[in-house]
Amino acid sequence: MLPEFRSHASAPLTHQLEQRLGLPPQLETGHLDMERVASIAVLAAAHSDGYAATAHLLGLLAALPAPTEAGERFWSDLWRSSGTAYLLPTNIKDVVLRSLAGEGTGLAGQILSAVDEMTPPQRVAAAEVIGQALAESDHLPDLKTQVIGELWLRDLELTAWRVLHADHKSPDPAGRNAFIEAWTSI
Repeated sequence: MLPEFRSHASAPLTHQLEQRLGLPPQLETGHLDMERVASIAVLAAAHSDGYAATAHLLGLLAALPAPTEAGERFWSDLWRSSGTAYLLPTNIKDVVLRSLAGEGTGLAGQILSAVDEMTPPQRVAAAEVIGQALAESDHLPDLKTQVIGELWLRDLELTAWRVLHADHKSPDPAGRNAFIEAWTSI
């Protein structure tokens, strides 16, 4: 029988394999039986939604101009238009690097804080700056930059929420049973 694992996406998968299955990181795959391989697959699947959302979050950021000298004007314009420094490369560098290792909750939280801090006019202005950069880099001249930017911001915000939601799924079997009971009693 396969074990049931709940996602704890904030802990890297290698740490989960070590903690839950007792598998040291340097273990050679030739020493795994089918039950261990199946357990690894179940554990990886439990983490997949959080990892996929984190990867998408990073992909959205990668679509923006790189935080290099060439992209300096974009980041400066974004800061002025959005009214928040939360999204500046110097302020998100550490959480972006941790996200590359599979730990996306810090980045997601910072993004949601940035979006929450923006007033509606700031969000519109930020969307315009983002949309202009995306229209230029993706060669989408026929679409309005305001629409492109707003769609990007919405996607960023929803993806950040998905990362946090995947990390906070309840591992409690009683909670799962209460959920099932509530739905079956309707």
